[in-house]
Amino acid sequence: MKSSNTVWHHATVTRARREQLNGHKGVLVWFTGLSGSGKSTLAHAVEERLHQAGCHTFVLDGDNVRHGLCADLGFSDVARKENIRRIGEAAKLFVETGVIVLTAFISPFEADRERVRKLAGNDDFIEIYCRCPVEVCESRDVKGLYKRARAGEIAHFTGISSPYEPPRAPELELETSVLSLEASVDSVLALLRSRKVIGSLGPAA
Repeated sequence: MKSSNTVWHHATVTRARREQLNGHKGVLVWFTGLSGSGKSTLAHAVEERLHQAGCHTFVLDGDNVRHGLCADLGFSDVARKENIRRIGEAAKLFVETGVIVLTAFISPFEADRERVRKLAGNDDFIEIYCRCPVEVCESRDVKGLYKRARAGEIAHFTGISSPYEPPRAPELELETSVLSLEASVDSVLALLRSRKVIGSLGPAA
């Protein structure tokens, strides 16, 4: 519940001024897909290319966030919902600083992803679906999570004992079981250029 005793403080340094200083727009790039679909790898590879081009970026990664901001949450449906809510709020703050924030979360439920879209605003939310068959994800499972889930050692594991609801109309869908990492990165950057977040060779002027 929101406190009735708080008032939003309007800063003199606006988002528009921060974006002008950064040389590009702020935006939330939301990577979603099964565990092992390549979300984190792709998000960090995109960040590397953007960083080399002089962009201001930050990656919010599922595992990393659960070491701090969401360390108190489990993996029940209710906990997953709260996990995504917190990430959405944090990501919105990054966007307000004019940063290109990239998130890598399974975020299995469509309603939760749409809630973040509404929070961020449709113009600032870019959903990228890393589509990958569960069999391929399992073959990439270096942490052995799928094996443990199939053995009943991990409850509420997406794709095995908990559902994943694929995006119905993502801004970009990538077949990460087929596409190379470089090709996937190129597709994401092309989308950012088409949305005028970045320029053709680097940050937008």
